[in-house]
Amino acid sequence: MNPDIGTHYLEEARRQMRGHKRLAEGAIAQVKDDELFRALDSEANSIAIAMKHMAGNMRSRFTDFLTSDGEKPDRKRDEEFEMSPNVARADILRWWEEGWARVFEAIETLKPEDVMRTVTIRGEPHTVLQAINRQIAHYAYHTGQIVFLAKHFRSSDWKSLTVPRGKSEEVNAMAFKKHGSAGSPPR
Repeated sequence: MNPDIGTHYLEEARRQMRGHKRLAEGAIAQVKDDELFRALDSEANSIAIAMKHMAGNMRSRFTDFLTSDGEKPDRKRDEEFEMSPNVARADILRWWEEGWARVFEAIETLKPEDVMRTVTIRGEPHTVLQAINRQIAHYAYHTGQIVFLAKHFRSSDWKSLTVPRGKSEEVNAMAFKKHGSAGSPPR
């Protein structure tokens, strides 16, 4: 693989991971403690469950990323979808930060030449590129759940994390102005 492509890929993977973390945390910051643990029904996950599961996945996938299978033998995945009544917001946030620390520790040390190396997840070979893309998609999925639930709980008190409703044209005009685009934004 061209080292420039490998460098670009790793920079983009890091950017996307940071973006998912930032988006989820923007939503999490808006919910009350009881909402963090509230599920919409008996089959749904709460925000806390999504965070706990993501943290468990991150620990498993990114510990010894290049040298051990991404599904660690000590992982108890099913327990990630259960919540003990004595768990507090601080516990969830600690697990969350520990998980993300593993992600960034692993991907920050990768070199362009690592992108095409082989790693395994549940014994299945993946290139590093495939394994990271798999995780980006997985974290995007759960980040979407977190944002959806937080927005549902906040309702009219929701503070937009991206382009606020009804503000697209204003945001686009400012972006085009900032980046020196000639002419008006496309419609």
